Amino acid sequence: MQYEIEKSPDNHTQRGKLRESCHDGAVDESSLRSLIEQIQSGETSADEAVAQLRRLPFVELPGDANAKIDHHRLLRQGLPEAVYGPGKSPEQCVAIVEELLTNGRGPVIVTRTTEAQRSALETAHAGMTEMGGVLTWRVPEVDHSHRIAVVTAGTADTPVADECAATLRSYGIAADRISDVGVAGLHRLLAEVDRIAEADIVIVIAGMEGALASVLGGLCAQPVIAVPTSVGYGAGLEGVTALLGMLASCAAGISVVGIDNGYGAAVSAMRIAQLRDS
Repeated sequence: MQYEIEKSPDNHTQRGKLRESCHDGAVDESSLRSLIEQIQSGETSADEAVAQLRRLPFVELPGDANAKIDHHRLLRQGLPEAVYGPGKSPEQCVAIVEELLTNGRGPVIVTRTTEAQRSALETAHAGMTEMGGVLTWRVPEVDHSHRIAVVTAGTADTPVADECAATLRSYGIAADRISDVGVAGLHRLLAEVDRIAEADIVIVIAGMEGALASVLGGLCAQPVIAVPTSVGYGAGLEGVTALLGMLASCAAGISVVGIDNGYGAAVSAMRIAQLRDS
């Protein structure tokens, strides 16, 4: 990566610009020093420098890893990059996690892992925790300033809830798990309404027709994030019916993520939590 100065067309001001000439995974010391000097001299503003740094750097792993590791996602988005397990070999997972642990910051997450991936990663990298197929490293202490409820309609929705809760825990949030309170026995939900009302954010996970999201969307004042699952009989269409039902809900303001996307729901909740902190 190189740092260079470009003059503006009117030659009255100079602006600092970072240009990527190699993907070595780090803002090297000389480039960073040059950037700081330009800020000190007034040739580059702090805002301009931050805007450029938010785009850099990434690391292209050698060999057969076929991966570019986005180390600056934490700076851009406030949440680090996660690793999606499906389609990756155990060796690829090991190489990616090694780079994230060595040169990255924040928690390291691998979702939807296979037994072979879990075995390889546990052998290669100490300190791993596992929940519902989600592997994590560098998990912070629990932050009790945020209360996020993860509510499932049925026991069959548990794997998606596990992914959601494991992702939240990797960011320091211990989810309040409320299970098996779907509309087929609505009295079960009514017994938990006060507990749900204490949450800052509610994540609703439901298959079949997805009606639980509408019910909670009508009962709760806090943000509701709905996760359709692929649980259901033939007319459930592997989650499509729940997805469309949630999108068509008459309870205004419900946010809906993709089918079985517990990870995405957790990240959406964390973005809302970060916004509230700012």
